[in-house]
Amino acid sequence: MQVPLPWERSLWSAHAWWTPGRRYVLTDFRLVVLDGQHSDEVADEVALSDIREVLRSQSWLDRLAGTSTLTLLSRASRQRPVILTGVRHGAQLAAFLELLSTTPADSLDDEAVRSAIEWEPAETRNGLKVAALAFGAALFASIVIMAASSGTVSAISYPPDDAIYPDGKKHDREVIVKFMETTVMPWARTALAPIVGGEDRVTCATCHGSGAESRNWRMPAVARLPEPHFREVGWEATAGGAGMDSQMRNAIYGYFAEGEKQAKAAYMREVVMPGMARLLHRPAYDFTQSYEYNRTHFAFGCYHCHRVN
Repeated sequence: MQVPLPWERSLWSAHAWWTPGRRYVLTDFRLVVLDGQHSDEVADEVALSDIREVLRSQSWLDRLAGTSTLTLLSRASRQRPVILTGVRHGAQLAAFLELLSTTPADSLDDEAVRSAIEWEPAETRNGLKVAALAFGAALFASIVIMAASSGTVSAISYPPDDAIYPDGKKHDREVIVKFMETTVMPWARTALAPIVGGEDRVTCATCHGSGAESRNWRMPAVARLPEPHFREVGWEATAGGAGMDSQMRNAIYGYFAEGEKQAKAAYMREVVMPGMARLLHRPAYDFTQSYEYNRTHFAFGCYHCHRVN
């Protein structure tokens, strides 16, 4: 079978590291596994709209080589899972596939997909699936709040080449504006296109919100976010309400979203957040580390841009 078919658009392709001749092709309609040992015979495939869930795991060999195994579960209960082994950029590809399972790929081009997949966020330890960390994150959040109210505060280590705060000293407005226009915006048009419905819809207000100039472009600014479960619990109010800093919000809310928004939340967490962190020359927020660790390393996370509604 020809891949892609005449009416399909190729978005991404790669070879399996551990299986000679095996190749994966992602189109705007399906993901195909090709067996090169049999003249590129289609060994397996799944339509993007049929993907129910994407699981990622890593063997010790995967961790050494920087590869992953992805298991694509179908919405059709009788269809067997499609398994991709020896995949580079596994976390990004898993997040992107979950996003494409609920969002049309019409607004994306090949370069946009490749750019998104090739960003390299910090790996989740032991290849654990994001959803599996939810309970641990909840327990961790309660410990974080208690520790933050009573422990000693360590100094923040600002990167010397930070794009906004080198060595803790904020750049002049002119330097920041130039950085935003020449570095951040070209990247944002590609990275945020799948979320907002196309590159032409990405503007300064996408991240800075309405009325940004009147607030002197101060962050966080974007209010719309997957509804956090802990909002009803009241932990944010208990820890100081509006005065809670962005790192604390990352620690509490970072892995929670409404069920129908999980795919977009995963894409933001695995692609957009680490991509912006790289542009800023900061580490991406590591949810497997303590709040204090992330704060002192000046890590960049979800709630540096988003507010809690």
